[in-house]
Amino acid sequence: MGWRPSPESPRPVVIVVDTSVWIDVLNETPSPQAQRCVELIESGQPIALTDVILTEVLQGLRSDREAALVERHLRDFPILRLEDLDDFVLAAKLYRAARRAGVTIGKSLDCLIAAPCVRTGAPLLHADEDFDRLAHCTPLRIWPA
Repeated sequence: MGWRPSPESPRPVVIVVDTSVWIDVLNETPSPQAQRCVELIESGQPIALTDVILTEVLQGLRSDREAALVERHLRDFPILRLEDLDDFVLAAKLYRAARRAGVTIGKSLDCLIAAPCVRTGAPLLHADEDFDRLAHCTPLRIWPA
């Protein structure tokens, strides 16, 4: 099973918020994950995104004006970047580990999102079942909604 914080667990340095959650936040969809994201922001808990998440969020917006506004706001958060080829190799290892465990990951981009999370130990807040499946067979940590 993926990592879950206990009441005694120290607060992580940063929680990565996935595209699936940002979409709900931006669309004001009252999902548990979106509500949790807003709570984290309001409480001052450090949150971040990855470069791939930034790309996914911005490409889904309808207008350049909306994209520019959202980009300005998202750039206020730390962005975990894919670092050299090692993160790409790590993403491939995560994908293969899932495949060995009989788990199908729908998008390779999910492994590129997971790689900097695994490298830094940052848990991921998401609304995408692929990440739960990935966390069952890799070191990816999940932050509960």
